[in-house]
Amino acid sequence: MKPLSGIKVLDLSRVLAGPLCTLILADLGAEVVKVEPPWGDETRGWGPPFLEGESAYFLSVNRGKRSLALDLKTQEGQEVVRRLAREADILVENFKTGDLRRFGLDYESLKSLNPRLIYLSITGFGHTGPRAQEPGYDAAIQGYTGIMSVTGEPEGPPMKVGVAWIDVMTGMMGAVAVLAALLERERSGEGQHIDLSLFDVGLFAMANLGESYLLTGIPPKRLGNAHAQIVPYGAFPAQDGWLILAVGNDEQFARLCQILELPDLPKRFPRNQDRVEGRKEVEGALSQVLRTRPRAHWLERLKEAGVPAAPVNDLEEAFSDPQAEARGAVWTLDHPLLGPLPTLANPLRFLSRTPASPTLPPPLLGEHTEEVLREAGFLPEEVQALVEKGVARTPPEKRQSP
Repeated sequence: MKPLSGIKVLDLSRVLAGPLCTLILADLGAEVVKVEPPWGDETRGWGPPFLEGESAYFLSVNRGKRSLALDLKTQEGQEVVRRLAREADILVENFKTGDLRRFGLDYESLKSLNPRLIYLSITGFGHTGPRAQEPGYDAAIQGYTGIMSVTGEPEGPPMKVGVAWIDVMTGMMGAVAVLAALLERERSGEGQHIDLSLFDVGLFAMANLGESYLLTGIPPKRLGNAHAQIVPYGAFPAQDGWLILAVGNDEQFARLCQILELPDLPKRFPRNQDRVEGRKEVEGALSQVLRTRPRAHWLERLKEAGVPAAPVNDLEEAFSDPQAEARGAVWTLDHPLLGPLPTLANPLRFLSRTPASPTLPPPLLGEHTEEVLREAGFLPEEVQALVEKGVARTPPEKRQSP
């Protein structure tokens, strides 16, 4: 048994935030049906890289799901979703505000069919406010919410985070939200509508920098790899690569300077506040010495002295780290087209029992259409009629199924 065994999820989301949310639920044991248009989730076409026509982007967030390819613009397609929603515990969607109301698939419409339904709406800006009708894209939301204003070199341009950071955060917050609603449903017996926006998550994720602005009224500036409130804390060049120093207290700073043979630096900058005020001089002195030896030399000595430090790895180095292997950072699934497929492991570790684990590989487009429709009570001839009318889609080898 897994934590969410027996929980049924109807996933009407596409791209990243919603699919990441439902991937987490699938890894925890939920039965997830991914409803995508007959032409597929947009990310099926995002690349390169592709492997045998399958997009790495799509593969990254869609394991553990069954694909039902369905045209929601048709009345027949809308009726299929209503039938599935009657038996679902959770529905996740990321349509523009108001779009599903036109199809009769909004929360109020489905609540009348299933009062226990937990309905998660993910949008760019939420269902209220002057921007409620605007679409939301991660890069745009990074611009709106301030993260780009504090990312990048001080004299350089604003910089977005290298991955779709707010989408990822929103997917994780979505999973938290529906799990909380499931727990509350045990007490009340009722589902509810959750309004989750990328904009709200982006502001919340500014964390200490957001609070610093609220307290002072002064917007933080870009500091490159440095930390706004701790020095030294960030990336420094060694002779053959980059390393991270994360010196969190005065004692660690003293040990660092001993290793680098900079005895005067702790005397001149004994407290973190002193080092923040003298940031350029402190970081310049450290960089000048660190450049003289290979990265491995410094990392070994810093580790021995108990000074927090790490390499700046690329992904090849990250996945080959012995810790990644020991922690099972990669799950390999048997994909029907690609064979053994490496995927990013879920980081949740339930050590005593009910572990998170992979179930299904990422689905082919419409791979489970026939299976899901029959489970919902559609007769074989009804399934065939939906496929022939273009309302539903199955893989080519299944389109002539009796």
